[in-house]
Amino acid sequence: MRHYLQCGRFGFSLGRKALVMGILNVTPDSFSDGGKFQSLEFAVSRAEEMIAEGVDMIDIGGESTRPGAPSVPLAQELERIMPVLYALREMGKPLSVDTYKPEVMREAILAGADMINDVNAFRAPGALAAVAESDCGLCVMHMQGQPHDMQRDPHYVDVVNEVIGFLKERVEAMVGAGIERERICVDPGFGFGKTVEHNFALLRNIGTIQRELGLPVLAGLSRKSMIGAATGKPVERRLAGNLAGALAAVAHGARIVRVHDVVETVDALNVWHLATEN
Repeated sequence: MRHYLQCGRFGFSLGRKALVMGILNVTPDSFSDGGKFQSLEFAVSRAEEMIAEGVDMIDIGGESTRPGAPSVPLAQELERIMPVLYALREMGKPLSVDTYKPEVMREAILAGADMINDVNAFRAPGALAAVAESDCGLCVMHMQGQPHDMQRDPHYVDVVNEVIGFLKERVEAMVGAGIERERICVDPGFGFGKTVEHNFALLRNIGTIQRELGLPVLAGLSRKSMIGAATGKPVERRLAGNLAGALAAVAHGARIVRVHDVVETVDALNVWHLATEN
């Protein structure tokens, strides 16, 4: 498995100690923190707080992809993301932009984004062309269906192999478009067209996914329904479950964990790594 990830202005050597990606949603309708950081002032304040807490990279999202979420017009997504991106780009941390729109990708890269995180796996017409000539990192994610219908009736014969097959096909398309493998990481897409059973099967097989693809896995379980199903807790009371999920993902080999609760995750990972060092 490759142990280096190129993210625009930054490069990461990926060892056992996973990177923590902090979530910064600048949307009014995100499933867990919608509207909380919508204003530029609050978004910058939260980013500064995450940096102080030890975050490795920040993922900015201007459109909710929760189950049932409607799409957001291009102009509105740009209006949400771009001021935050400009405000944060000199803060010394890699900035990821969570989008599936090629136009947003282009504008974000021009503004200094270090990673593009695409729930649609760069399948939109023009998406690969939008990112191919940059040096930003690219996270390619598996999703069955679309956000508005993905949780209606998820079905797989073999979820692990089907997700691996999909990601392998998309990575081959990216490499064929001239994108270096050192820029790519993969996300199994927890909660994106999966049942609770599918999600936990993928969690247990992160190592298999990583070995089969030879690429680092990014795991985003934070506050999702699989945590709620396992704990019986509502979104605002899932911290313990979130931490267990992040630790389990890293124990199975994940190189990046995408989380809302940055300082708690950083602390938990620091203790875990010290306790499991050989």
